[in-house]
Amino acid sequence: MKRFRFPHFLALILGLAFLYIPILVLIVYSFNASRLVTVWGGFSLRWYAALFNNQPLMDAAWLSLRIALVSASVATLLGTLAALALARFGRFTGRTWLAGMIAAPLVMPEVIIGLALLLLFVGLEAGRGFWTIAIAHVTLSTCFATVVIQSRLVTFDRSLEEAAEDLGAPPWRAFLAITLPIIAPAIAAAWMLAFTLSLDDLVLASFASGPGATTLPMRLYSAVRLGVTPEVNAASTILIALVALIVVSASLMVKKNLLDTRR
Repeated sequence: MKRFRFPHFLALILGLAFLYIPILVLIVYSFNASRLVTVWGGFSLRWYAALFNNQPLMDAAWLSLRIALVSASVATLLGTLAALALARFGRFTGRTWLAGMIAAPLVMPEVIIGLALLLLFVGLEAGRGFWTIAIAHVTLSTCFATVVIQSRLVTFDRSLEEAAEDLGAPPWRAFLAITLPIIAPAIAAAWMLAFTLSLDDLVLASFASGPGATTLPMRLYSAVRLGVTPEVNAASTILIALVALIVVSASLMVKKNLLDTRR
């Protein structure tokens, strides 16, 4: 086993500092009493109170939450069906196309996906707003949900389902009673990942949104272009905390899923 040498430790510390010190600075200054974001004026929660009184920002946050809930649920459902098809049905006509379409958005720039969806919505003469943003997020999130759930199904012990069917359970009953509870942590992790992707998306929402449909990342980006304010720091801190909570929960579920697989 290789020893963990000092240069490796130093590289790790510098990498973590590069990633997280700006975030920590933002969080600290969200509790700044001063109106100047770069001048510390003491600890205060005044900007969090001002944030909740900022109606346009709260409307954008509520819109983002609703879109994230809808898109994450739809993406998880579609991802589960796609994962079952890829993991259970063996080779079938169109399998390569399905696998390719699932993998493509994972490596394709979001700008390209957003532009393609914009052209589609314009061609269909669809009014852009809540549902077009949700469709755009589903397009991206379904791919991630499929990968997470498929990885669990690949390692699933099919003999458990076969035993249930030998005891007289029909295939659908065996799936609901045996398979679904076992892969539930992977499904929950996929939902949380899709929710997070939708909640902090800016690029796709910018292409798919229309008048009167401004998500929280879009609102924050517009505000930052005019100058960072303490309210933006407070909103960003709440968003970071929410996303971090979801990511940690999803990671714990995936870890539990892997431990259950090894048993």
